[in-house]
Amino acid sequence: MSKSQKLFVVVDPNDTHHIALERAIIVSSLMKGDKPKVHAFVAVDGDAVDTRSVNDHLFRDLTWFEQNIKSPLANAGIEYTLEVSWSSEWQKSIMESAKRFDADLIYLPVHASSSSNSRFFFTESKWELLKGAYCPVVLIRPGAKAQRKVILAAVNFQAQRDVQIELNKKILASAKFYAETYGADLHVINGYLDSMSYPDRGKLVSETGLPNDKIHVENGYTSDVVSALAEKIGADLIVMGTLGQNGMTKTRRGNTSERLIAAVDTDVMVLNHE
Repeated sequence: MSKSQKLFVVVDPNDTHHIALERAIIVSSLMKGDKPKVHAFVAVDGDAVDTRSVNDHLFRDLTWFEQNIKSPLANAGIEYTLEVSWSSEWQKSIMESAKRFDADLIYLPVHASSSSNSRFFFTESKWELLKGAYCPVVLIRPGAKAQRKVILAAVNFQAQRDVQIELNKKILASAKFYAETYGADLHVINGYLDSMSYPDRGKLVSETGLPNDKIHVENGYTSDVVSALAEKIGADLIVMGTLGQNGMTKTRRGNTSERLIAAVDTDVMVLNHE
């Protein structure tokens, strides 16, 4: 790596298990070269957390900060900074602080859902963060593998719009970079629904530079084929894209993105194209 990575890690004081911070510490030990710099950003997602005074998890003292944030980072030999935000605009405060920090990645914890309709609790504010963040957001899943041995990039090479074509390039560039950073195997998958939308496999080969056994063209919905392949190859990280606010319609959520995020159990890196 030409420079030390900057990881922006969101810590919710309401949580008892800080999976994003833990993942950042573990993954930093896997990176080649210098350890990344970490900016721990402590803030409460008011859309997902009971912010009333009856929630005693919102009362944290200096001992909590020392035990849960400062000591784990210091013991791992990671250079870090710490910031606390009480802004009610959770996602905007993250984006603004990440810009000031010049972050390369935002690590965002995703909580399991108690609802039978969804595996993960994903608020609208989280979607706004995915759509508006200037750098990739890594969704950290509870129970997901922390290793980075296999990376799977999900692309759409039958795309016709310029923004979609550019997003494909962005996905591949990031997936290649982090595969090299972690010394991981890289696989690429492209789903299609029918023969009329079959992607150009030759173009996939030439643009990825990968051998045939690392390129997967599968029939079916993207969420289904990606989740099936991720399980088959033991993917530790999935790299995908979503069109940002200027590259999409007025709809805040992208149906394909939403289905894919909900379908997998591993960490997911989301890149947008504004």
